[in-house]
Amino acid sequence: MKQSETYSGAAAYALVIVPRPLYGRFTYGIPPMLAPRVRQGCRVLVQFGSRHYYTGIVHSFVPGPPDGMEVKDIIDVLDTADMPALRYPQLNLWDWISDYYLCPPGDVMKAALPAGLKLESDTTVELSGSYAAVVDGRTLTNRQALVMQTLDHHGKMRVGELEKHTGLQNLTETLSELVEAGMVVVAESIVNKYVTKKISMISLAFDRSDHEAVADAFKRVSRSPEQTRLLTVLIDLCNKYRQQNGTTTGFEVAKKQLAELAGVGLPAINALKKKALVLEEYRQVSRFAPPAGGLQPLPELSTAQNQALARIHESFADKNVTLLHGVTSSGKTEIYIHLIDHVLRQGRQVLYLVPEIALTTQLTRRLQRVFGNKVVIYHSKFSDNERVDIWRHLRSDGSPCVVLGARSSIFLPFSTLGLVIVDEEHEGSYKQFDPAPRYNARDCAIVLAGMHGARTLLGSATPSVETYYKARSGRYGLVSITERYAGVKLPEIDVVDMLREREKGAVQGTVSGRLAGAVREALKNGHQAILFHNRRGFAPVVVCRQCAYVPKCPYCDVSMTYHRSTNDMVCHYCGTRMPLPDVCPNCHEPAITTFGYGTERVEEAAETCFENARVLRMDLDSTRNKDGYENIITEFSEGKAQILVGTQMVTKGLDFGGVSVVGVLNADQAINLPDFRSAERAFNMLEQVAGRAGRRGDSSGLVVVQTSQPQHPVISFLLGHDYEGFFQHELEERRRYNYPPFTRVIDIYLKHRNREALSHMAGAYGSRLRQLFGNRVFGPEEPFVSRIQNFYIRKIMLKVELDASMSKLKNILRQTHESFMSDPSMRQLVVSYDVDPV
Repeated sequence: MKQSETYSGAAAYALVIVPRPLYGRFTYGIPPMLAPRVRQGCRVLVQFGSRHYYTGIVHSFVPGPPDGMEVKDIIDVLDTADMPALRYPQLNLWDWISDYYLCPPGDVMKAALPAGLKLESDTTVELSGSYAAVVDGRTLTNRQALVMQTLDHHGKMRVGELEKHTGLQNLTETLSELVEAGMVVVAESIVNKYVTKKISMISLAFDRSDHEAVADAFKRVSRSPEQTRLLTVLIDLCNKYRQQNGTTTGFEVAKKQLAELAGVGLPAINALKKKALVLEEYRQVSRFAPPAGGLQPLPELSTAQNQALARIHESFADKNVTLLHGVTSSGKTEIYIHLIDHVLRQGRQVLYLVPEIALTTQLTRRLQRVFGNKVVIYHSKFSDNERVDIWRHLRSDGSPCVVLGARSSIFLPFSTLGLVIVDEEHEGSYKQFDPAPRYNARDCAIVLAGMHGARTLLGSATPSVETYYKARSGRYGLVSITERYAGVKLPEIDVVDMLREREKGAVQGTVSGRLAGAVREALKNGHQAILFHNRRGFAPVVVCRQCAYVPKCPYCDVSMTYHRSTNDMVCHYCGTRMPLPDVCPNCHEPAITTFGYGTERVEEAAETCFENARVLRMDLDSTRNKDGYENIITEFSEGKAQILVGTQMVTKGLDFGGVSVVGVLNADQAINLPDFRSAERAFNMLEQVAGRAGRRGDSSGLVVVQTSQPQHPVISFLLGHDYEGFFQHELEERRRYNYPPFTRVIDIYLKHRNREALSHMAGAYGSRLRQLFGNRVFGPEEPFVSRIQNFYIRKIMLKVELDASMSKLKNILRQTHESFMSDPSMRQLVVSYDVDPV
């Protein structure tokens, strides 16, 4: 593995990646006093433009600046010479992502590096010294007046704080107007967002062996029973420490722990401190406590699992990537654990990727029982300070460990990566869409493993069509498990024709009589049920009964979804919230009502329909905090609730032993999406959620699928759990219409705030691409949602042959982009690329 470059006297300049959405790397001079500390991959503080300061990453070194250009010097180096923030393979991965996904290196940096590792200038706003004279006699808009009043009350504020206090969004234009008028001024200050975790430690301020000092201490607290008890507990702890260590030197106890042991509040400790009887010092500590309890042996494997494990090792001998195709509940996780153990014993590291943060909850416990503190968890629900701690731990300690995390884990500074496991590899959640970089963590993980000389194992009961095609054609290794663990049968599928059920009057709300009966039978037998509905909120449609008015998001071309938990309407694209009106804004009649079902309404209906059952809900709204997933999964796993209502989160690899019935409330939602992958997504989702039922031998599994299209091919293949048949059918469809895996697809999105201007620009862009690529270009066309956050959107699809030169293709796309952006009339056009969309 190549070591990072170091500065040499001949290379007086560094190419620096700056976290801005601009292509290229920027040249900075290296001052002689900083030269010994500058290394490839280290963080440096640089000035960008006339006023802004950013943390940049040294990418490489050059002997001189670009011709005819003056360059700024690096201001400071933020890492030590022996410990740059990034390792060489990380920079390689950044370069690959930037090149493959057609995005600026700065966007990759913003996604990869925790914010706590980036010093940035923070924009603050305050009233100008002469604002009173400027305002006098001037008419302000409502937005301007509100901003001025808020600044007058609070003083200097960050822009984000100002938006929060005023309730206004997108203040850039308003602030620019006020700055130009001389009423407010902006300033930049360097902000370090990382804060170490420190705890307060208490120790005795006198010598425990000094009997006079001890007696005097108790005399001084004799009037306070709390302080007396506190001092007694502290001295007892000191005595125990001396018995164990032979000395009282170094004795201290955490302040909160001491208060709990003594049964007193923190003010009692502060009182002892004021009396100079105890000392208080702050110690920096890790945010991650090691798991309690002893380790357990590796899980015992069945004959089928042992055979699969042996075949994986054989496959790894000549294939860098292997697909483990095992039916739901076949015991893939146990095989992963054995592979992890094998790699850790070799002294190497493992990356274990999962598509949803929810999966880390159950897997963390299973892995920690076997590997203890060698398990490292990393995902976006952690605070930024926690992510920085993990980053620094891995950067400074290359010892064997297994990192369990979601897609952002691929950016961590691994040193001795030996194995990458991508569980549920088919999941679209591995693909980042907005903001850039629009990378697929599964594909990036394969590249990352190759850079480290590691192997990659892809696991799924329903592999993506492209992955299974590569495995069947010999590019990847293929290992299959066709039976569930311990001989448990796959669940029975019962398809309910909702059109007929409604004709018979056998539907209550959104639950058919057959599904309701199955759930009641399961609850009667002491089992649990899952109700899957892939739409959050209470009701997806708010409408006036009188005039048919439908409230829409003012910034997006979508209707608002009603959320009863907050009693407001929410746009699921930009997050805008509006109160539910009592009176129709259009006809002024009190006729506003809601239609349709979201998970909130399904939860309410389940509580009504199954009166004695406790119902939990798992969707984005109920899992916003870090512990949301864990609390719900723990309660349901322990049987404290009988029914779980959820969105697609419940379809992804969760293991609940007590579930015997799964209800799919509306399979049509997945089947009817206008996308060439809709059938694949629908089959995968339905088969995966079906796999949550009957995972233990003591409960037979039943899956009730409600649909108005019972004859649809997806439903037919689902009935027999026939992945192979579905794959062959879908492959033929893809071959007929020239879609992946027989071509590569790049979606090009063009955005502009003016609809007419966008239509003209998109037409010109599409015409230019047709001149270059001919009939490989489709569009431009309006996507399903054609305006988001006040940007109108057009989409162009580019299909290219598998044997086409991707580097040449992408160079042409970049050149086309640059030529269009050089036209002043095109400056407001935003162009982005989605390579290999899912």
